[in-house]
Amino acid sequence: MEQVADRKTEAGRKGSGSGVPGLVWIDCHDPGEAFRLQNILEARGYKVHRGRRPPAKANTSLVIYGPSAGEAEDVASEVRRLGELAPSAPVLVFGLSPDLPLAQAALRAGADGFLHARMPREQVVRALAVASDGEVVVPRDLLIELTRKETPVDPDVLTPRQREVLELVAEGLSNAQIADRLFLTEFTIKQHLYKAYRLLGVRNRVQATRILRKNA
Repeated sequence: MEQVADRKTEAGRKGSGSGVPGLVWIDCHDPGEAFRLQNILEARGYKVHRGRRPPAKANTSLVIYGPSAGEAEDVASEVRRLGELAPSAPVLVFGLSPDLPLAQAALRAGADGFLHARMPREQVVRALAVASDGEVVVPRDLLIELTRKETPVDPDVLTPRQREVLELVAEGLSNAQIADRLFLTEFTIKQHLYKAYRLLGVRNRVQATRILRKNA
């Protein structure tokens, strides 16, 4: 199961809010993987547009960008380009493998998540639905590696409740699961996370849990 990270709690956040993307634009340099993604999504009733250029008429609900092997250094410019062409759509980066440097580059560039070709197709589909609801998606195997990286931020700036929520995030719980555990609403959990991100100077739960683990 993939790990997700809530990032879009402010007004005007990306995503349709329906949990299901409408038109998915696939800009993937590997034609085989692009075709595979298209088949996976179309088999579930999603509309798919493939190519470097955005759909001519329909609004894009979600973008999947697949760079060529070894192109991590170009991810930032491509994420920005796609964000400008489809400003209301989450942008996910798709790798051929669980490539940690590529995932790091994607998240630093502001991508809304990272997927890879070795993920089961059901996880890919669920990840797109979660991303469409405004949450950052990262496979759990990569999340573990990402949270091991050093960071100088002190988690003592957090309130006890914010830290409690982040500790549950670090255990791999979703916002809904945390809400059930703490007897709070999911909206309240999202607000705690948003405020914690602001205090820690991070943008998502991947970075926040990295700080928590480093200072445990």
